Amino acid sequence: MAFHLMQRDRVGAGVLVQALSEALQTIQHCVQCNNFTEAPLCELCNSERRDAHLLCVIETPADLLMMEQTHAYRGMYFVLMGRLSPLDGIGPQEIRLDRLLDRATDGVTEEVILATNFTAEGEATAHAISELLRPKGLRVTRIARGVPVGGELEYVDSGTLAQALLERRPTSR
Repeated sequence: MAFHLMQRDRVGAGVLVQALSEALQTIQHCVQCNNFTEAPLCELCNSERRDAHLLCVIETPADLLMMEQTHAYRGMYFVLMGRLSPLDGIGPQEIRLDRLLDRATDGVTEEVILATNFTAEGEATAHAISELLRPKGLRVTRIARGVPVGGELEYVDSGTLAQALLERRPTSR
C-alpha cells in the first residue's frame, strides 16, 4: 500500500498520514468495554437502549462491528483486543482479563456470552474466561457454530458438520 501511494497517489498518502496522526491523538479505549472511541465512554456503553444484563466478549473491534451488523444482539460488549496465544507472548495481562473480570462482576451483568473465534487460540481464550467467571456465579455461554444459513451439506467441511451434529438441539414446535 505504501509503495502504491508513494508511486501513484502522493496526495492521498499525505491525507492518509494526516488521518492516522489525528486518530493516534484522539482515539482511546472505552473505560467500560475496551473498544476504540474518541470519548471516555463509547456510544454503545452510553446507550440506554442496550441490555446491561448481557455482556458479549469478543476479540477485536472488527468482531464487534460484525456482531452489530446482525441486529440480533442488543447487550453490552467487552473487546479483548486479542486472544490468548502463549507462543506469541500474549497472556491474560495483554488481553486485559483483569478488566473483563471487573466488568463482568459489576453486579449488573447476569450472562457473559463468549464470542471468540473458533481457532485454537479463540477456544483457549473462551475456556480461560469461562474458568475465570463461572465461580463468580455468572451464567457463561458460548456462541453456537455449525452449518451456515443457506449452506448445503455437501459443501460444508467435515469439522463444521461434526460440530453441528454434536451441538444439535430439539426442533421448535
